[in-house]
Amino acid sequence: MKCTQIIFSPTGGTKRVADIISDGLANDVGGMIDLSDSKAAFSQVSFGAEDIAVIAVPSFGGRVPSAAVHRLREIRGNGAKAVIVCVYGNRAYEDTLVELQDAAEQAGFCIVAAIAAIAEHSIVRQYAAGRPDTEDRKRLADFARQILAKLESGAVTKPSVPGNRPYRKAGGAGIVPKTGKSCNNCGLCAKQCPVGAISEENAALVDKKMCISCMRCVANCPQKAKSLNGAMVSAASLALRKACSVHKECELYI
Repeated sequence: MKCTQIIFSPTGGTKRVADIISDGLANDVGGMIDLSDSKAAFSQVSFGAEDIAVIAVPSFGGRVPSAAVHRLREIRGNGAKAVIVCVYGNRAYEDTLVELQDAAEQAGFCIVAAIAAIAEHSIVRQYAAGRPDTEDRKRLADFARQILAKLESGAVTKPSVPGNRPYRKAGGAGIVPKTGKSCNNCGLCAKQCPVGAISEENAALVDKKMCISCMRCVANCPQKAKSLNGAMVSAASLALRKACSVHKECELYI
């Protein structure tokens, strides 16, 4: 069985989860479609009914990142089987799975399973640090075996996933990374920004309304020139402390 990944993973946490699931589903992982590539021609991507896709996104404030939704809808699923995955930083994923299910179905995919998984919080990194850990990996691998058994049986029943319609209101502007003096304006952050919020001429110029606080520029800057305001991170840490204090487990809907 061949499996293709369709992923929005700015800092790599969602990709790590998707890799575990994909490896458990197929011997042949047939490449990756990167939903964070703002220049990709997603309307040219087409699947067949015999294909299977792992569609994985992070949960940003209990929703799917809007750029990922729009780009996923451009893909032609043509009845391909899909496993949808949302990854969150141990707070909550609220309406992420149901929104992802809707977007994938609008693209023409047949949803056969859904997974909610935990990875290190991309902003307040003390929460879910080191996850997915060994136990998460075992659990996700077991989920993949259960999904594979369902696929091999020929069952195509749609899972019931948690969430609300209408979806919760999307959050406003988040924490926008700042640019330090070590920046040499190499342009990597602008090139890799999933929404084109960073100026290609001057990396210090960021469109705050466009920025989705994905933290890719912070994670990937070779000069470590992108960073977050410490006071704002501390405030976010306090705000999340109660919600993140309980160790969440990965969940399967099949």
